[in-house]
Amino acid sequence: MNRVQALRERWWWRLPREARDTLFVLATIAAVLLPHTSHLPLWCSALAAGVLAWRAQLAVSGKALPSRVVLLAALVLVVVLTFNSYGRLTGREAGVTLLAALLALKTLELRARRDALVVFHLGFFLLLMQFLHGQGMAVAGWSLITCWALLTALVLAQMPMGRPALRVAASQAARVTLLGLPLMAALFVLFPRMGPLWGQPGEAVGQTGLSNELRFGGMSELAEDDGIALRLRVDEGQLPIGQLYLRGPVLTELTPDGRTWLPPAPPPAEPAALVPAGEPPQVRGPLLRYTVLVEPSRLRTLPLLEPGDEPAGATLTAGELHARRLPTLDWQARAPLTQQVRLSRQTHLATRHGAGAATPEVASALALPPGRNPRLLAWAQALAARLGPGASAQARSQAVLAHLHEGDYFYTLTPGAYPGSDAVDDFWFDRKLGFCEHYAAGYVIALRAMGVPARLVAGYQGADAQRQDGWLVVRNRQAHAWAEIWSAGTGWQRVDPTAAVAPSRVDLGQPLPAPQNALARALLGEGGGLLRRLQGWGETLDLRWQQWVLNYSRSQQMGLLERLGWREPDATALGQLIAILMATTLAAASALLLWRARRHNRDEADHRWLHARLAALGLPAQAHEAPLRWAALVQATWGAAGEPLRALLLAEEARRYGPLAATAPRSAWRQWRWRRGVARVLRHAAPQPRRASR
Repeated sequence: MNRVQALRERWWWRLPREARDTLFVLATIAAVLLPHTSHLPLWCSALAAGVLAWRAQLAVSGKALPSRVVLLAALVLVVVLTFNSYGRLTGREAGVTLLAALLALKTLELRARRDALVVFHLGFFLLLMQFLHGQGMAVAGWSLITCWALLTALVLAQMPMGRPALRVAASQAARVTLLGLPLMAALFVLFPRMGPLWGQPGEAVGQTGLSNELRFGGMSELAEDDGIALRLRVDEGQLPIGQLYLRGPVLTELTPDGRTWLPPAPPPAEPAALVPAGEPPQVRGPLLRYTVLVEPSRLRTLPLLEPGDEPAGATLTAGELHARRLPTLDWQARAPLTQQVRLSRQTHLATRHGAGAATPEVASALALPPGRNPRLLAWAQALAARLGPGASAQARSQAVLAHLHEGDYFYTLTPGAYPGSDAVDDFWFDRKLGFCEHYAAGYVIALRAMGVPARLVAGYQGADAQRQDGWLVVRNRQAHAWAEIWSAGTGWQRVDPTAAVAPSRVDLGQPLPAPQNALARALLGEGGGLLRRLQGWGETLDLRWQQWVLNYSRSQQMGLLERLGWREPDATALGQLIAILMATTLAAASALLLWRARRHNRDEADHRWLHARLAALGLPAQAHEAPLRWAALVQATWGAAGEPLRALLLAEEARRYGPLAATAPRSAWRQWRWRRGVARVLRHAAPQPRRASR
């Protein structure tokens, strides 16, 4: 402890007050800029770090700040680099970049209090800007800490010169922050909901691993993505994990190179947004009601449980979300999902779609690029010939699945690349190593070659084994690809070729774990149990944060007003409650100010109280004198007998006027304890004044 104190005396406390305050402000600015670094150009982060380090060196050494010419040249450089990075000086990204660079440059002319106030206001503004990148608990916690630091720096800037302790300014800032938290919480609960406050239309705050195309072998790259794609809770009914298929983009078109699957292009005369209602589905099976929380995505496709009961052309509206079911039976919103979406849905898991006559979508599910994968096409046609022309689509499908089951195929995350022009042939006949999209793509091509309409579906299958607050957690690494085949009278039927090779992947809903490095195996074990538990706790807290804070909606506001006594609450009732809250807050603040204005400062009250006690003992002390003068009078009047009282008066002098004096008076509790101690000293240590002899 003595070494720490010596080091502090040697370095921090030996610096001038201005230098110490400047270093604290620079550290606070660095904390404000830190969350933006992953979204800023590399040159901007490097520039900010270099400028802050330079300013800190100038503060410690006491050298002069750079001239205006240097600052003007740096400003021109920042503008040029920003324009070069974004092609404009407006917009969210360019604006945040400019603000971050200008905040760092402003510290180079931090001379007067006016400059400090500009820095503080820029810091608060950039503090708000970090919510454009995310609104999780970690962001909120960091914002609270940096806001406290900014307020502390602001308090320091208003303090008189001297050497006040940093903890005094920090405690004052914390007191102000705590006083404002109840009002902030009340305004959050009552402020009218006006849609998403953060983000811009068409911008995705987060991204899932799925995309609108599927490259042969590309889905295995998602095996190491532990990000949450969605959460699902069963409200009524039973959902076996083996039936947890969440439908994403449906892919029917195969590129000429035979390697990439794409969604069908909408007909020119009949765009997807105007698709008429399709054939009613054949609803079968028990009812299942569920709630799904879909995370922000770069896609417009809503991953919902299949098959679903709505026909093609059905619409879905929830708040600002508007989606329509396409002829391929996937749900597509008007714009990418820029915020978390909560939906309550129902379905019958045995429902059938498209059981009637063939449609254009069925016909397009037979096309194959010419000249690609000739061995697989020849094998499939030979298999169809052995089965006979009268074999059903289901019989042909079972024959292909039996080949996969008995053909020594291996399900693996690391099958290696298939670089050849006939990649599916290489997989099907030679290496036989693949992930889900390898088996689904090969199966669809084989069925099409046999004359059975087939298409590929990308989505999610399965969920984490452990639930979080009753929610099934579906991660990006549980992205999956399967197939659908069509037959008259049955319609579209799901077939998962992966189940023929790796049944546990489908039945248990657990993908293969990503390979762990040696350090992870040594610290966490092969399964990463500790890491998974910590991750689960964090995600549970994040889920509650999203439900209680980020997803706080207008309906919850109206429910609160109903509980408070409004029968039919509306915007007018909400305004009335806000007005009542503001009037109550103003009345309470006014009463507090009046009470503080009427009561005396505690130090002044203590001074008068102590003077009255000394006068009662006969000491010739004057009310305008300081405790140091009274201590001299005690020594002159009582000599060594008054030493306890003299020591107490010297301590009071040091507390009020010494170099480490506190800027705030005693609290009521400390004042009461101090007076008790003084009364004890006066009662037992102070003698009666000596009477003059006659």
